[in-house]
Amino acid sequence: MRELITKLSETHSLSVEEYEAIISNRNDENARFLRTLAVETRRRIYGNAVYVRGLIEISNICKNDCYYCGIRRSNSECERYRLTREEIMACSDEGYELGFRTFVLQGGEDSYFSDEILGRIVKDIKSHHPDCAITLSMGERSYESYKFLRECGADRYLLRHETANPEHYARLHPSAMSYENRIKCLRELRELGYQVGCGFMVGSPYQTARNLAEDLKFIEDFKPEMCGIGPFIPHKDTPFKDFPAGTAEMTCYLLSVIRLIHPPVLLPATTALGTINPIGREMGIMAGANVVMPNLSPVKVRKKYELYDNKICTGEESAQCRECLSNRMRKIGYEIVVDRGDAKRAL
Repeated sequence: MRELITKLSETHSLSVEEYEAIISNRNDENARFLRTLAVETRRRIYGNAVYVRGLIEISNICKNDCYYCGIRRSNSECERYRLTREEIMACSDEGYELGFRTFVLQGGEDSYFSDEILGRIVKDIKSHHPDCAITLSMGERSYESYKFLRECGADRYLLRHETANPEHYARLHPSAMSYENRIKCLRELRELGYQVGCGFMVGSPYQTARNLAEDLKFIEDFKPEMCGIGPFIPHKDTPFKDFPAGTAEMTCYLLSVIRLIHPPVLLPATTALGTINPIGREMGIMAGANVVMPNLSPVKVRKKYELYDNKICTGEESAQCRECLSNRMRKIGYEIVVDRGDAKRAL
């Protein structure tokens, strides 16, 4: 395994079979070796900087019925909400005062947020804070929609591919959704000049080591500017409520692998990782991640944006989230950076 891991570090490429071997042979020794190489690689490009993204969860209304998601359309127990334009602007203004220079507008696929409404919000944030980057995470839209929003000033788009295996994708989603359209959206976003983020759940139902290997090969080929992975955590009101959660250990192992696959990638230590383990986000940073995403949403709605059970930081004010994460990163030798945090080229 050390030879295979060294090969990955030097060439940034393996076959699907080789990725599968690394996944199937995870142990503490291999994890330490991967982690050491991943941290060295990240430090060479980003030093000890950890970039912050101000997350604004603008709506938990969604037309989709993904089997794993707590805000799926069929969940009648979900208390729905939608932030107004004024509330979104207030979140971004507060975030700017706290030092954030990237805002992530995330929500379900809510038809209220038409191109015109969402485009106006993007323009308004850019007008108020021209030195900031805007990331959208609003699901599958048309090429024309992505193009319009890009012209309005959106810089980045996050759209998890969820799995690079079409059969596995079909086991996680209803028939109205397709793997082919998800990949089409990602390629269109790249074509339009967005900085693009993809990603997947670790330990999702029916996932195999081969599926994860295919995910890693997809990331190698697509070379996203950002890649968000986190452990699968079941939600009590979904068809997958009884499936076991993924683990922080495998998630961090794969974070290290992804850092070696694509050294300049912006790699978050996700909220899900912090939910599955009290020091999960620290573990992620020490495995090669370099992004954290404090929540800027109004406290009154945070518990309602529940993609999975027991999500952390639902009761904290924005300033508390920011200060808490800064202190946590400082304790492990890293510093929160308040610029836009664009992806860099590998050195």
